[in-house]
Amino acid sequence: MIPSLDPKLSRPSLTNSSQPLNGWVQGLRGNNHVQFLQLRTNGNILQVVCEKETLGEELFKQIKSLPQETSISVTGSWQENVKAPGGEELVLSTLTIVGNSSDYPITPKEHGPDFLHNHRHLWLRSKRQLAIQRVRSELSFAIREFFRNDGYTLIDTPILTGSIGESAGTLFSTEYFDLGQAYLAQTGQLYLETAAFAHSKVYCFGPTFRAEKSKTKRHLTEFWMLEAETAFLDQDANLDLQERFVKSVLRTTIERTIEELKTLERDPEPLLKVLNTPFPRVDYGDAIQILKDAKETIEWGEDINAEREQILTNHFGTAIFIQNFPRSIKAFYMKQNPQDPRTVLSADLIAPDGIGEIIGGSEREESYEKIVERLNEEGLPPEDYSWYLDLRKYGSVPHAGFGMGLERVIAWVCGLPHIRECIPFPRMIYRLTP
Repeated sequence: MIPSLDPKLSRPSLTNSSQPLNGWVQGLRGNNHVQFLQLRTNGNILQVVCEKETLGEELFKQIKSLPQETSISVTGSWQENVKAPGGEELVLSTLTIVGNSSDYPITPKEHGPDFLHNHRHLWLRSKRQLAIQRVRSELSFAIREFFRNDGYTLIDTPILTGSIGESAGTLFSTEYFDLGQAYLAQTGQLYLETAAFAHSKVYCFGPTFRAEKSKTKRHLTEFWMLEAETAFLDQDANLDLQERFVKSVLRTTIERTIEELKTLERDPEPLLKVLNTPFPRVDYGDAIQILKDAKETIEWGEDINAEREQILTNHFGTAIFIQNFPRSIKAFYMKQNPQDPRTVLSADLIAPDGIGEIIGGSEREESYEKIVERLNEEGLPPEDYSWYLDLRKYGSVPHAGFGMGLERVIAWVCGLPHIRECIPFPRMIYRLTP
């Protein structure tokens, strides 16, 4: 039986010390008189004190030779120790081996990234990965918590779809019985918009897929995305919502994962400083001029790559919104800017520290005629979007939304150099296993 958990620390409670504690041997250190056993249980590393004088020669000898990842069940008495993980440790009374382990391939030594990814199913047990996945769990919960408290309805959008939401060149496709091509969803947005016309405020949160042949540290072929759509919302209010959302969920996550961030040697203060300042809203044209002033060779109408995003965040010293992108480089559903028809009412939220874009959003085009025009420009058959176009025929209203990539935000919170560490089993163009 696993002990009850402290809801704040997710650690076994001292009040249940009579119950067996089950877990795995993470490591051992000590001498011929006492051994300190690191026990991994419920994703935490606890210290178990094994005293030869109390346990006897035979059991103590057995403990000293326990291989890494042996699964065990222990009993003992809890005592406080400020130097132990979590400020407490278990003084061992009994130990039972549940499952043996030998020649564990990931020992406490340096391994290359290919080796570790080939053994990802075991690497998840490491202290670093335990911390990252706990941050991911808390961030995911904080996201759902925010939208629930804000009155949003969760909508589960399809993963298999017959419609293209972003670029046709980045789709995974498959034959779908007698109906032709189906695609793995790049986004749930089109479906989410339909739900917004039913519930007003909706969100989805799940896996999305991009068949981009990219090897950068910011790209995965399968990742998780949070998307939200809100009826009767314009773009300015949409940016207000995004800023409030990001600041709220990140502060909550940091507060709940202080110990994990210590394990990752991530000082949260610089991030909290960013969260305590307003995010500047920079017009795309102004961003291009700042880049030109920085001696970058770029012209109006070009997209802004990762290196140039970092130049801009360094310029402002914080996260920024870049808004009003050229119509030609954005998706068909974005609303044309009435102040400048060359652009759309869109914005990307760019995080500092080389993280780059974490949110993309826009006010959506509510005009039936303009949506059809853009579909034709993109070479997308309007008849495949008849259900989506119905939104513009039956009670169309101003509405806006955004999508946030979970893994990039995890990289930002944890201070990680590569997005592949931010998901349990990364999928990249050169990796499909384990």
